Amino acid sequence: MEPTSEPQQKRGYSGRTVLVVMLVAVAAAIAVTFWVVRTYIYPADFAPVQLTVDERQALDGKLDRLGGFKRSDEAETDGSETDRQWLREAPYSEADADRRVTLSERELNGLIGRDPELGRRVALDLSDNLASARMLVAVPPDFPVMAGRTIRVNAGLELSYADGRPIVRLRGVSIMGVPVPNAWLGNLKNVDLVREFGGRDGFWKSFAAGVDWIRVEEGRLAIQLRE
Repeated sequence: MEPTSEPQQKRGYSGRTVLVVMLVAVAAAIAVTFWVVRTYIYPADFAPVQLTVDERQALDGKLDRLGGFKRSDEAETDGSETDRQWLREAPYSEADADRRVTLSERELNGLIGRDPELGRRVALDLSDNLASARMLVAVPPDFPVMAGRTIRVNAGLELSYADGRPIVRLRGVSIMGVPVPNAWLGNLKNVDLVREFGGRDGFWKSFAAGVDWIRVEEGRLAIQLRE
């Protein structure tokens, strides 16, 4: 008699398929491990912002109005005064003083980048009413946790002006992508520091009294100082 039905085919994965799946899983695990180590344990340094010649000249002009802020050995290529040239007999006057300070995001990062070590460790970002900083912080070698490693720190500070006074609020701090609890920040997160501490003598009262207005927008910081 002929069989009424064909025998069922065996189901399952062949040895070759299992081997391929194992190799893919191992490769994925290696890639994820490399990304975690490279991103969080050994993060790469930032690339310092390199200003163009025109941008450097514009920034140097602004710094000259603020009293220089240049290294004494920095070469002068834009015709501005060196520290030695500035140090001369001259009567004090505020007649032509410009009390408005305007700096772009590139200028701030370029100013930081004048110190190569600092430029590789700090990067600033300016957006509407928010100044953010990303930092690569080296953990001391004798620290009990992650000694000798470099960790990523991100922080945000709200800067604005309303009701006749500046507003400064700490938006938060994150370490390795994890937000730091408000209790660990002294419960200062989202607290208006000028309102909270400006009523007593000290830095915040003096700061508020000396600022006519402050504005932070996309890629730009502007401060008007009072007389």
